[in-house]
Amino acid sequence: MAGSPEQIQIVYGLSGERQLIEWEVPWLPGYRGAGPVRIGNAAADQLQLDVFGELVDATYQARKHFLAPVASAWAQQQTLIEHLEDIWELPDQGIWEVRGGRRQFTFSKVMAWVALDRSVRDAERFKLDAPLDRWRQVRDRVHATICKCGFDGRRNTFTQSFGSSELDASLLLMPMVGFLPPDDPRIRGTVAAIERELLVDGFVLRYRSNTEVDGLPPGEGVFLPCSFWLADSYTLQNRDAEARALFERLLSLRNDVGLLAEEYDPRARRQVGNFPQAFSHVALIGTALNLHELGPAQRREPQASPLATSMRSVLRERVLE
Repeated sequence: MAGSPEQIQIVYGLSGERQLIEWEVPWLPGYRGAGPVRIGNAAADQLQLDVFGELVDATYQARKHFLAPVASAWAQQQTLIEHLEDIWELPDQGIWEVRGGRRQFTFSKVMAWVALDRSVRDAERFKLDAPLDRWRQVRDRVHATICKCGFDGRRNTFTQSFGSSELDASLLLMPMVGFLPPDDPRIRGTVAAIERELLVDGFVLRYRSNTEVDGLPPGEGVFLPCSFWLADSYTLQNRDAEARALFERLLSLRNDVGLLAEEYDPRARRQVGNFPQAFSHVALIGTALNLHELGPAQRREPQASPLATSMRSVLRERVLE
């Protein structure tokens, strides 16, 4: 983690370039006329709080499973968490890299909580030097803020951003990262709301794209990673038949060499969006492992739940804890 936390970008060039100036290429038509074709990525300059949680959780998993980070990793992690303490209340562009302005995205705050939670757990387990009392207080405040501001009690669902009525499929990851147990009524309500409002032909939209939240024209296909996340949610809720049926439908969308795009158009019956998309394949692998009770839904989820508890004896045979 070179430099100060303020200098961390969410994306770099293939050779580590920091400058990813985005520009349009008007003379290229794009796939089936899709446009505009862009080179570079303006998201390099965005604030996306969720990446802090992903980075720290990856380090947490490495320590937990005896893939020890380099000796300097803890000092760097402390610096990262100190920076996160200062910025977690800021609005950001979120996991979807929106271009409609920063918001208080609920999932971004959840992943800020993940970064704090995993750091506390590492410090406790491995006796690492840390301001534990302060970190615990900030972690608990983040959690309470999300439950107060990111939850619609009238509809019994978490929402895309604080004060919004919109849904977002990233909320399906909340039990996966251990924010709340999968059998919590608020999580069950969120899954049910997403089933009601974001399903198209049984697949999951990221969000309703006619809200201008992303600054793009309305209309896109169902998002394949989100559809895998719904299968994971079914697994965590012991809805195994539904999880497997959705997984099999998603597998049927692959092309002749087994690859997936990021989206699928149920009406035109074809894959759309970035292709091939690593995001979709990572989600596919995770769901496949979850269906065999060996995946991230069990390994990442630190809070006690019936499914996670039942799996610990199995996992203990594979990984000494």
